Amino acid sequence: MFYVKVPDKKECSFNGGIKNINEGNLFYIPLVVGKDTNVTTLVKKGDFVSQGQKIANTKGDFKTNVISSITGEVLGFEEKTYLTNEKVRCVLIKKTEEDKTFEKTDKKISDMSKQDFLDKLKESGLVGLSGAAFPTYYKYSTEKQINTLIVNAVECESYITADQKILLTKIEEILEATDAILEIFDIPEAIIVIKSKNKKLKDAIEDFVGTYLKIRVEFVSDHYTMGYEKNIIKEVKNITYEKYPLEKGIVVNNVSTIYAIYEVLKLNKPLFERMITVTGDGIKEPTNFVVKTGMLFKDIVDQLSGYTSDNITIVAGGPMMGESISNDDLVMSPNLNNILVLKDFKQEEKTSCLRCGKCMSYCTAEISPVLIKDALEDVNKLKELRPDKCVECGLCSYICPAKIPIREYVREAKKEIGGS
Repeated sequence: MFYVKVPDKKECSFNGGIKNINEGNLFYIPLVVGKDTNVTTLVKKGDFVSQGQKIANTKGDFKTNVISSITGEVLGFEEKTYLTNEKVRCVLIKKTEEDKTFEKTDKKISDMSKQDFLDKLKESGLVGLSGAAFPTYYKYSTEKQINTLIVNAVECESYITADQKILLTKIEEILEATDAILEIFDIPEAIIVIKSKNKKLKDAIEDFVGTYLKIRVEFVSDHYTMGYEKNIIKEVKNITYEKYPLEKGIVVNNVSTIYAIYEVLKLNKPLFERMITVTGDGIKEPTNFVVKTGMLFKDIVDQLSGYTSDNITIVAGGPMMGESISNDDLVMSPNLNNILVLKDFKQEEKTSCLRCGKCMSYCTAEISPVLIKDALEDVNKLKELRPDKCVECGLCSYICPAKIPIREYVREAKKEIGGS
């Protein structure tokens, strides 16, 4: 497998500050966790809910709570556009009271028991904030000894800087949370992984990390898909695994997730807001800001001075892994880390497959995307080709000289065999 250098567009949003956003009064809390819409709704029209209250939970193996981001009255249920460009059912809440104040506890969070840690994370609705929305408590729900905690700050997709902003502005809190996790689970070491070229982050971390004897920083090259946890673990530990890092005693959390853990443990604050990047040449004011779950992108656009063109394309996520969105009625969710707005975007015309094999050579999951595309009508053959291993990084489509959207074919194959 080969890595690829993609154009770096991070300066668009990284160089500015963190913008304050006016929230409005109507919030649409999506009844979905990741791609799981199989949820039990715990509220009805006319109910009063508090900020941080559980309003739904998933029914599957990885049970997760859906949390209200504001205090107010449930007005009913509406469908809004989700980051997959699908419509999802949302709880519509009208804000009627000001936000709660979440005070820091005086207790050392490192004194917490493993079970209290797991219970707090589970109750808080905390999921991984890098996109997949895997329940965070589940990574630590193991009798296996954890040997290494990796804090992923690589953020290898072009344009996105939300994790970098969190790390730059909340480094002391992130180090405190990381050190507490090491103590609670008796983990020997933590490694914060960043790109070698990012001097601002390097300097910020090294100003503080020396006082934490079990935490160190490792630098990796600026290539895509270096931020994928399998690649990080191979790079900094020279270890490979089959399905999950825990097979080798390793847990990986991205920076935003670690900060959210800090807020859960130190402030008793559930997950109802996150840092997000809005960027691209189609928005007048690229920036980062903290946004509550349930806000709509169209209510934010004017606060960023609007679009730069009448002809814009909106992408939920980054340019490689993101999804093109049909309108700006896009609802904010915990797993949405970036909104990319491009002006006058034109998709290059595709041609017939050249049989060059590049998509196989560069595949992050080490599968055969083009063969999967060719086998879409043969379920038995698809099962042999393992499209379920695809991480949807988009590298196959990016590298394809024929401009075939191969990732979309592999996604379709995953659905055919029940792998998504």
